This record gives sequence, structure tokens and C-alpha cells, in this order.
Amino acid sequence: MNSMGRKFRELLKDEDYLFTAGVYSPLDAQIAARVGLKSVYMSGYSVALANGWPDMGFITMTEMTRLASMIASATSLPIIADADDGYGNALSTIRTVQEYVKTGVAGIHIEDQRFPKRCGHIAGKTILPREEAIGKFRAAVDTRRRLDPDFVLIARTDAYGAVGGSLEEAIWRGRAYADAGVDLVWCELSNASREPAIAFAKAMRQTHPRLPLAFNYSSSFKWSADPNPFLFRELGELGYKFIFITLFAAHAAMYGVWNAMEDLVKNQEQAQWTLERTKTGHPTESHHVMARVDHFKQLETRYIPGTEERYRSSDGFGEERKAA
Repeated sequence: MNSMGRKFRELLKDEDYLFTAGVYSPLDAQIAARVGLKSVYMSGYSVALANGWPDMGFITMTEMTRLASMIASATSLPIIADADDGYGNALSTIRTVQEYVKTGVAGIHIEDQRFPKRCGHIAGKTILPREEAIGKFRAAVDTRRRLDPDFVLIARTDAYGAVGGSLEEAIWRGRAYADAGVDLVWCELSNASREPAIAFAKAMRQTHPRLPLAFNYSSSFKWSADPNPFLFRELGELGYKFIFITLFAAHAAMYGVWNAMEDLVKNQEQAQWTLERTKTGHPTESHHVMARVDHFKQLETRYIPGTEERYRSSDGFGEERKAA
């Protein structure tokens, strides 16, 4: 049986480019699978946001790996999870890799920011000295090699937009991290401009022509307002083989929940009626279907004595109690 890391690697080889949405819950991941996405990205910003915090280093490794394990248990899709800055120095990063390997995700990305890290699109980022950052990625690679050679490691550099940073520094670091043995490199960019993304990809191809790159099609950027936004196909041709919209699920959920709750405040019970009518015939109409209740009822019948009798002698949604 292929590991999730191997499954992700095979997708990278077989697809012209692999794209997905950022998620923050097992339900999101299950929806991703049902609609036809081939992989999942677990977004650290989305996890922080869902727990009432900004993405500024407040969420811990323990919290992230617990959720990663739950998401991995809920889907057969390979998951790439945010591991922030490795939650400390190189030795902390060793433990971070160990704990994420246990979760069942396909891999993680680690960035070269100083603690406390922050979202790449919040000003004030600072990065580690070169040698310290390289040491952290070497530690991650050695740990991966020992525990699970297929586990995917993505090195992210925030050098482009950090204090004192530059594209040249990001390129130097991308090459150095690739030499340290990571599987993909991600340069976090500051806007939707084409030039830095193209320049970084071309520079990486000069020295590491077969190394796949990762691209954050960030929800912070106004792609729809750009006169010439990147298409996924174009990014794939540049070498960006893994493309993810980090906060896609969070933005979709916030928009839907806000509108529905605002309707509830204004229209009370009629808001529920409107929601019911809106969802009629939609795959998400029944929460029992989305929660896979029938699947687990079948497992109950198979493994737990007396299950059928309990069903016959009690009520459930859409089911009438059968007369004795």
C-alpha cells in the first residue's frame, strides 16, 4: 500500500500541475475529495482564524498535529500541512517532523522565519540567518530519511518580503534549501505581480531544473482585479507544480455563514426556511449525508449485536418506528 507521501509524489509526476484549496477541518477535506480535488492543503492561517487567533505564532505544534491527524483520518487524499517555522530551532524541528509523520499527512512545509512567525502577508517578518535556516532544513531532511523516506518536505523562504529581504536573497535560500535535500521550494511573494514569480522560477530552473516548486495563490491578493492574473496552467509551465489557495475554504465559509447569520438577525425563523430552500437538492442538503451516518450505521449492524432491533424500536430523522 502506498504511503500518502508516495501518493503525493506520484501526483506531482503525473499531473501538469497539482492545485488545491486550503482547509481547516476534516469536513472541508471530505468535501474536497467529493468534489474531485486530488490533494488537500491544511492552512495554518485558516486553523488560527478558526480558533480565534491571527496567524502570528499563537497556534502550537501540538494543536496543529492533532488537527492534522483528524483530517488525515477523514480522507484518503494526500495532505500537505503547514508546520510554520518548525516551532523552534533545528532540534524542535526534529520533533515537529516526528510528530507530523505520525499523523498520516503526506508532508509539511517549514519556513525560515524567526519566532514568533507570522503570515507571509503581514508586515514585520524577520528571517533566520542563512546557516541557521539551512541547519533546520538539514535536520528535517535527516529526520524524514530515518522515519519515512516518502514524507514530503517543502521549504518556504520568506526572504523576499522580510525585513532587509530581496528576491536575490530568496533565490539564494531556495537553492541552498534544495541542496539540503527538501522536495519542493516555495518562495512567499508579496503581491500578484508576475515578475518576481517568473524570476524566481527561472533562477531555480537554472540550478535545479527538476525540482518542483510550490506556489501560494494567496487569498490576500486581488487576482480578480489584476489585468493579467496568473493562470494555474501558466504557473505549472514555470515549474510551480503544487499550487494552493491557502484560505479558500475559510473565505467561502466566512462569506456563507456571515450572510446566513445576518439573515437570521433580520428575519428570524424565515432565515432557516430560506437556507433550507437554498440547499434543496444540493449535495450538502443533509447533514446526515455529509456526516456519513449511513456508512456508520452499516458498521454498527455488522459489528454490534442488537443494532437492527434498536433501529426498529426507535425514531430517527426520515425514519418511522416500525410497529412490533
